[in-house]
Amino acid sequence: MKKYDTVIFDMDGTLLDTIEDLADSVNYVMSMYGFPCREISEVRSFVGNGVGRLMELSIPDGLNNPMYEKCLADFRDYYSANMQRKTCVYKGITELLEELSKKGFKLAIVSNKFNEAVKGLNEVYFGKYIKVAVGESDNIRRKPAPDTVFKALEELGSTADRAVYVGDSEVDVQTARNSGVLCVGVTWGFRDREVLEREGADYIIDSPQELLKIIN
Repeated sequence: MKKYDTVIFDMDGTLLDTIEDLADSVNYVMSMYGFPCREISEVRSFVGNGVGRLMELSIPDGLNNPMYEKCLADFRDYYSANMQRKTCVYKGITELLEELSKKGFKLAIVSNKFNEAVKGLNEVYFGKYIKVAVGESDNIRRKPAPDTVFKALEELGSTADRAVYVGDSEVDVQTARNSGVLCVGVTWGFRDREVLEREGADYIIDSPQELLKIIN
């Protein structure tokens, strides 16, 4: 019997390249309120801790800005309506999911993106393979707390000792550690290899197919 039978994926920067739609949505809000627009490189460094943190880092004065709540609401609305304009699946991901599905692995997504967007994007791009998708919501702590991972494991009928968490950021490595699951960092996402090494990812891969070697 194989040791691992469950794979939990981060979404942004791991399964989907969402950065342009995120940046466009940030800058829609920036322009709407007369704030300076952000470069894609800036937005890339801001993502990973949920849309609240993304907006806090994007607007002048962050949480102290009196327009923060309005900016956050407008971002959610605009992004929800425009989150598939430039977003695409990373090369090799669909083939990986197909192979994992054929082999009988239990698959899930756990993301700090707000829950409605996570479920919506999963249904569009990965619904054939992934039935459990957990995003940020008011009643559960977001990553790096282990709560969303535990929720996914419960829905999958699996346990931490049989699971692998795959992600691209320091938040993902911390989440895996806090959840007691093996961590596989990916280098094609929103963070550099050095970040994953510094945080102590158990494995670091440069292509989706490399994951099969680890879990098999």
